Amino acid sequence: MPETTDAPPPTRRFSLSVTDLTQAAVFAALIAALGLPGTITIGSSGVPITLQTLGVMLAGAVIGPRKGTLAVIIFSILAIAGLPILAGGRSGLVALSSPTAGFFVGFLPGVIVIGLLTALMMPRYRILWGIAANILGGMVVIYACGIIGLLLRTDLSLWAAISTNGTYIPGDIAKAVIAALVAAQVHRAYPGLITPLRLRRGR
Repeated sequence: MPETTDAPPPTRRFSLSVTDLTQAAVFAALIAALGLPGTITIGSSGVPITLQTLGVMLAGAVIGPRKGTLAVIIFSILAIAGLPILAGGRSGLVALSSPTAGFFVGFLPGVIVIGLLTALMMPRYRILWGIAANILGGMVVIYACGIIGLLLRTDLSLWAAISTNGTYIPGDIAKAVIAALVAAQVHRAYPGLITPLRLRRGR
């Protein structure tokens, strides 16, 4: 009889354990909790200042692209289902019907970008690179989605839609720094939360 060997089962890159699901649920709850302080609206654009973008940055920077994305998906599904967990006590349907819908929609691509960029720098989290990743995903991507939403839902010109974000830049940069500092401490204390991502290089 031919000799057989037991090959190790193939690893599933995108499988999620109970621990992964728990971490995603915790960060979904964190994003919701950061909406409890409410909103501050400056100017006539109606774009509110909230802390929930900080939660999106933390999700991507601390638990990475897979679990961070799942956290935002869980949060978004609960919001669209009618729970008033968006800042100001709004539900997802209310947010999607408003001129600021693009900022809510931008949470998902934002956390994906932050998570992927963070995974690329692992296993060692570097604060300056982390800040850059948070700014790119948590500001540039979310702002871009928000601008598109404003253009579709209002009669603002492109420049007017872009300029509405100017007031929020200092606060969002502060959030990006805070998220990176927190992530650095967490990864130092609990290494292995994010699986390093390596780009394949051609021969």
